[in-house]
Amino acid sequence: MTFNAALDSISTYEAGKPIELVVREFGIKEDEIIKLASNENPLGASPKALQSIIKNAPNIYLYPDDSMFALKGSLSQHFQVSTNEIIIGAGSDQIIEFCIHAKANENSKILMAKTTFAMYEIYSKAVGAKVIRTPGEIHNLAEFLEYYNTYHPSIIFLCVPNNPLGDCLDRVDIYKFLKQIDEDTLVIIDGAYQEYAKAKDNDKSIDPKELIKSFPNAIYLGTFSKAYGLGGMRIGYGIAEKSIIKALSKLRPPFNVTTLSLLAALEALKDQEHIQKSLQNNLEQMPYFEAFAKEQGFDYIPSYTNFITYLLKEIDSTQISDFLLQRGVIIRNLSSYGLNAIRITIGTKEQNQKFFALFHHFLSQR
Repeated sequence: MTFNAALDSISTYEAGKPIELVVREFGIKEDEIIKLASNENPLGASPKALQSIIKNAPNIYLYPDDSMFALKGSLSQHFQVSTNEIIIGAGSDQIIEFCIHAKANENSKILMAKTTFAMYEIYSKAVGAKVIRTPGEIHNLAEFLEYYNTYHPSIIFLCVPNNPLGDCLDRVDIYKFLKQIDEDTLVIIDGAYQEYAKAKDNDKSIDPKELIKSFPNAIYLGTFSKAYGLGGMRIGYGIAEKSIIKALSKLRPPFNVTTLSLLAALEALKDQEHIQKSLQNNLEQMPYFEAFAKEQGFDYIPSYTNFITYLLKEIDSTQISDFLLQRGVIIRNLSSYGLNAIRITIGTKEQNQKFFALFHHFLSQR
């Protein structure tokens, strides 16, 4: 059977290993496994979100409210934008896909950083668009501007903060850059980790209302998968000028987000106390990872997210990742990005202590 030729150039996205796989492969009890690979909230979801799921579970035989009235209304209040400036997706990934299908084709070029979220490239290649990457490992707006002027892309991706490295551009610099971009170029500001960036340094914070008012060619993407602890519910959102949302909505399939996901996100958004606890845990625990790297002589990228990236030299990233995996600690090996590096989600104090202890054990055996 033949398939779309564009698929020949696409590599399958490599997700973080699930807990179930470690149980099957190594016989480790589920409650003894620590997952620090996919940047999930180690404190879990809001208790209010969990209660809402339990309460409404008997209604899963009914289709969800396809207008998503309640959640859009809550996001509207939270960000002070209108409901027709919001689109809801099955994760912010789905909205990335909408953007590319709405704006790009086989004649288009799409600009992104050398190392950034893998799905940008996968969705771009799926429509036959040419992917253009800046040469530097982390986001550099001078490089972006140079490549923009050279290639005239239809879409620009700025991951703020950047996954999988953790670097983050300043808001002022982003706005200066956007002023130099033609209004027919769609600029996607991926804010999946914005809650963490804002908590650490307000200069990194992007206000969606201010963004789309100043730059009608920009769209802000947010998610409930990270700080809000709803990765398993698959729900995200986009905020943009009305005409962009109208175009993207033509691509949204009916009932693309489940009833329970909508209700969980609604309650999670209300529970800002849980969010603050989650952000505080991240701020308190991150310095231990920085100190560990300095102690061991590892290079690391200062992070504005809920993870940290160690750039390894004398240690092989696959070797340490496999060592930890066999002992019930799952981290993300970045060899699939062409890097000898590992990405570690910031867990609870107890989870992090186990990671450090096992890493010390690994180093002692070398």
